[in-house]
Amino acid sequence: MTLDGLGMSGSGLRLQNFLLPRLLLIIFLPFSTALAGTIPELMLADIYRQGLDLSQYRVSEKLDGIRARWDGTHLISRGGHVFAAPEWFTNGFPPIPLDGELWMGRGRYEEVSSIVRTQQAHDGWRNVRLMVFDLPAHGGTFEERVLEMNRLKAGIDSLYLGIIDQRRVESEEDLLKWLHTVIDNGGEGLMLHRETALYASGRSQDLLKLKLFTDAEATVIGYRPGKGQFDGLIGSLKVRTDNGVIFFIGSGLSHEQRRNPPPLQSRVTFRHQGLTENGIPRFPVFLHIRDEEPR
Repeated sequence: MTLDGLGMSGSGLRLQNFLLPRLLLIIFLPFSTALAGTIPELMLADIYRQGLDLSQYRVSEKLDGIRARWDGTHLISRGGHVFAAPEWFTNGFPPIPLDGELWMGRGRYEEVSSIVRTQQAHDGWRNVRLMVFDLPAHGGTFEERVLEMNRLKAGIDSLYLGIIDQRRVESEEDLLKWLHTVIDNGGEGLMLHRETALYASGRSQDLLKLKLFTDAEATVIGYRPGKGQFDGLIGSLKVRTDNGVIFFIGSGLSHEQRRNPPPLQSRVTFRHQGLTENGIPRFPVFLHIRDEEPR
């Protein structure tokens, strides 16, 4: 049977051969890259616990930035919003999904947050970089993804794109020494990624975060009423540190403590994760009234 007998001329066959791959690309593209404005399926870290075989992990610094997914065309937030990044910012980004942090440097979370959350492109983005720590669509193990990221690093043609170093550590002592070095220099902590792990969305034991918490004290000077499930109770404590910084502590309070909160002028101990540029403790968590035994 000839091609003409099938109702397809030679020119028609050539046209079909030209169009078919492009039609398939259009059909399957939404499944291979995240559509702008959709919530990306991100791999989320669990908490590091002592006693792991560290030879199975790669370790990197945990950057204090804004999580972002480059889908090959757009920068998308953890919540699915498209960042208003200028075109010159993403010029040179590869046409593959990248997982990373929009970052300006240690201790500059508020600055980068203010810049990237603005709904219009502006020159403030010139101080920002997308620091890549994973390739979510690669399909290989993390060790294979590290090799591919290192290959990408050698060919990056952008001032605004970087690859986070992934290292090995010999012992937990070395790990903690590195952690303290990062913290002492204004960093946030470390990330541990199992080398054999595939990229998977959701909370994972294959990705761990290690951070130091700092305990401090403050004086209770007021209360903020609760809402919702805490209606009629105390929502948070208004406190003042010894150097005059005033803020609220809402996390860590039991139901009974919200009903009968620490009295005014009492001293409380709380835990936090470093300070903002204004000296306000980040993510404060109530522990106990000073000299009160932890439960």
